[in-house]
Amino acid sequence: MRIVHLFVICALVFAAAYVYRIKMESTVRTETMLKLRADIREQRDAIATLHAEWAKLQNPARLQDLAGRYLGMRSIEATQYDQLKNLPERPPSFARAATPDPIGSMLDMIGKDAAPARDAAPAVEEAQ
Repeated sequence: MRIVHLFVICALVFAAAYVYRIKMESTVRTETMLKLRADIREQRDAIATLHAEWAKLQNPARLQDLAGRYLGMRSIEATQYDQLKNLPERPPSFARAATPDPIGSMLDMIGKDAAPARDAAPAVEEAQ
């Protein structure tokens, strides 16, 4: 009977130690998770700050002021645009009408090379 009591006591001690180990592991994991959440929150705040700074730097009024101050540029005015009828004529084409288009001929060659490859696949499937 004493051996059974000793065995039960040892089993209870091992069970208590196992439960304590599980509790400590869960506590460590919880602390790790809370630290990660704090780091994520900190990074999101940093990203939000960077977005705000970027929006400030991209402000059109600020860019216009900097361009005028440092580059001597002015804003575009509506009077700077002209009508299409005042544009110069299109430059003459230097390609002869009788010569084939070099890029078009390359595309035709590629198309011819690719066509047999597509036709060969069904022939292989039919042979099997």
